[in-house]
Amino acid sequence: MANSESSPSSQVRAQVARDSSPQRDSLSQLNPSILLSDIEEEENLIEDDIVEVADSEEGENLFDPEIFERDYQEDPRLDEYDPDFLNDESQVSLSPTIRREAELYMQRMERGMDPDTDQSIGYMNLEEISEIKALSVIEWIRIPVVRRGIYHQFGNFLKTYVEDGKLIYGPRIEELTRVHFSHLKQNKSILALFLEEAPEEMLKIFDEAAYNVCVQNHSGYKHLGKEIRVRITDFHSFCNIRDLRQTNLNRLVRVSGVITRRTGVFPQLKYVKYNCGKCGGLLGPYTQDIQTEIKLNYCLHCQSKGPFILNTEQTLYSDYQKITLQESPGTVPAGRLPRHREVVLLGDLIDSAKPGEEIEVTGIYRNNFDVSLNIKNGFPVFATIIEANSIVKKEDLFESNQLTENDRIQIQNLAKDNKIGEKIFKSIAPSIYGHDDIKRAISLSLFGGVPKNIQNKHRLRGDINILMLGDPGTAKSQFLKYIEKTAHRAIFTTGQGASAVGLTASVRKDQITKEWTLEAGALVLADKGVCLIDEFDKMTDSDRTSIHEAMEQQTISISKAGINATLNARCAVIAAANPIRGRYNTSIPFSQNVDLTEPILSRFDILCVVKDTVDPSADEILASFVVDSHMRSHPEEVLPEGDSFPPQNQNLISQELLRKYIIYAKQITPQLTNLDEAMVSELYSNLRKEAQSGGIPITVRYLESMLRLAEAHARMHLRDYTDTNDLDVAIDIVLQSFFSSQKYSMANKLKKVFAQYINKTKDQHELLLHVLNTLIREKVRVQRASNPNINNENVIINVFDLRKQAKYHNIHSIDQFLKSDEFEKYFIWDKAQDIIASNRNNIYDS
Repeated sequence: MANSESSPSSQVRAQVARDSSPQRDSLSQLNPSILLSDIEEEENLIEDDIVEVADSEEGENLFDPEIFERDYQEDPRLDEYDPDFLNDESQVSLSPTIRREAELYMQRMERGMDPDTDQSIGYMNLEEISEIKALSVIEWIRIPVVRRGIYHQFGNFLKTYVEDGKLIYGPRIEELTRVHFSHLKQNKSILALFLEEAPEEMLKIFDEAAYNVCVQNHSGYKHLGKEIRVRITDFHSFCNIRDLRQTNLNRLVRVSGVITRRTGVFPQLKYVKYNCGKCGGLLGPYTQDIQTEIKLNYCLHCQSKGPFILNTEQTLYSDYQKITLQESPGTVPAGRLPRHREVVLLGDLIDSAKPGEEIEVTGIYRNNFDVSLNIKNGFPVFATIIEANSIVKKEDLFESNQLTENDRIQIQNLAKDNKIGEKIFKSIAPSIYGHDDIKRAISLSLFGGVPKNIQNKHRLRGDINILMLGDPGTAKSQFLKYIEKTAHRAIFTTGQGASAVGLTASVRKDQITKEWTLEAGALVLADKGVCLIDEFDKMTDSDRTSIHEAMEQQTISISKAGINATLNARCAVIAAANPIRGRYNTSIPFSQNVDLTEPILSRFDILCVVKDTVDPSADEILASFVVDSHMRSHPEEVLPEGDSFPPQNQNLISQELLRKYIIYAKQITPQLTNLDEAMVSELYSNLRKEAQSGGIPITVRYLESMLRLAEAHARMHLRDYTDTNDLDVAIDIVLQSFFSSQKYSMANKLKKVFAQYINKTKDQHELLLHVLNTLIREKVRVQRASNPNINNENVIINVFDLRKQAKYHNIHSIDQFLKSDEFEKYFIWDKAQDIIASNRNNIYDS
């Protein structure tokens, strides 16, 4: 009864004890002197054999066929076991239940668990793990007890790490797979150090521990047969692609760049099984990694040396893809070519990014032997790759990580200023004097409109394209360089240095796979950014024609070498060009001043004509500004602490804050509201009629440009709707662009025709203050005429009278003026009674 109730594990231990007991009993009965004499006799025989072999000149031919046949002849005396030496009495066949229990028993022992109590024994703590007792970190990690300690510590980290009272790596599988390096460094610093030094070994342990935690939380996950891959994010050490050296080999690195090429998806061997070509025996599985190649020496069944055939049915594969990562345009030093690295994507990272996107890659920097490099250089040269562990798109980083809570508060406080638009206009390229119209156009282009996709069939772009045409030396190229540094993503190119395929995309054959692949051009690389083209007029007509589709539909279609693909080019195009004759001639229209066709001109929302006119007073101010700028820009000049602007520009926004402001504003999608459709229709009709006299043709695209500019102006003020002021600014910009494309005489005539639309957007606060002060003085004069002793400190003006006088000056809206700082400094507006009273503390003097 006792034997039948015993546990399977106790039966296993009893079985092992019975197997070893006969051997111990037989050894204990032997006489030690007899054993010693047998050993000495055997040693003497070995020495005699060595002497005979040494004396023999040729020795015995072991490959003699006669010796082979003699060795394999039947010998009944040697071919049978002596029954006296066989002991089968203690051999008991194990049932499946006992065998399974024995396997679990050994597995618990391998994991450092007590087989009976299932309690942890032999786990190393963090202090013991940190005491490296091997030649390298990799060898130390490979020791089983150390490996089990790391496995236990990382699993404990996933189950217990808490931040702000919340479990970070909770029961969701997505939370387990993305581990922040800063969390690991803060909680388990030695694991973070080992991860940086030996990422390959550590990530294998992390994957096993994360899988175990996942199975504990979701018991049914193990039946899916899927693996868990831990992705490391927020790695602390960032390195440029051109700075990767041999010290980074086999270590964890974090680099960023733009994807220029992406291959197809290929199956890669993961767990390999072979069949012996002679006996048909199954060999494996063998683990195949990216570094080594599996080579079998002999068959375990028949001892033959092959051939070995891959068993395609039982072999497991994994997805494999390779991308080319090129340095971001803004990080390449002047005069240098951009460097690139091959990045290998495995598993769920396949197709996680496409050409043209800017990404951050965290992975293992490896080297692999390249035969072609060896032949080319004449000595062993290793090619380097990055095996990606995690990929984060830069646009996601801009939306989440770059803006802190303090930045958001500061941005929202800036947006409360009624003159935030004027501050942003003045903060664009503060080192360039004047050109207010260009600065206003550039600022609206950086904010951009809202793209629309009508029922997923018809897409309307939201980016604003600008063409700057003007005389040499008017800072056109400087504006482009400023945008390159300010925009979060910008590609700079020139008309002479860019071809059609360089701007769009090229097709090339991969040297390894021999398949045709796409390589992105400038417009594709600038996706969701800005593409800057200098010397736009120097491009050939065929090259300019290639960007027609990109500027309006914002896509690039490729049909070459059997590849039919459509790439996204959702970017704003800002170009600069010079007139045909060197200087702009105001006596002829815009189209005759530049060698550009009407289809390409109609795709630009804003045309900015820069004229170098002679004006003594303006030239004197410009010269003073340039001299002062050079004096302040001297390398040894030290500005006062906290003074990043010259004294006259203290109200400007810092460039870093302006960049964050633009990133924050682009997340807002304002809706078109409060539009005077009748006024817009009338304006468009009048523009079409006046455009017949010359200049640029007015098409429906200019109507869409007004709406895009209105949305951009609303974004600038962080509003989710548009108001009348936004539309007025948009109309003024489009009209100024239209006037600049006309001859000088025609432009003056058109300004009088559309005067009612132009005056809306000028800064009218000073004019309205003068009008209001005139009304007050007139009312005081009337009151004194009727009663000389009346107190004139509190004069009341009806808002209706102010609106009536403002219309005589073509000012149709005074709501912004009544909310402005200038008004509130001198007056008080009673909204209930709709009256204006003077402020006793301040007296306005016009």
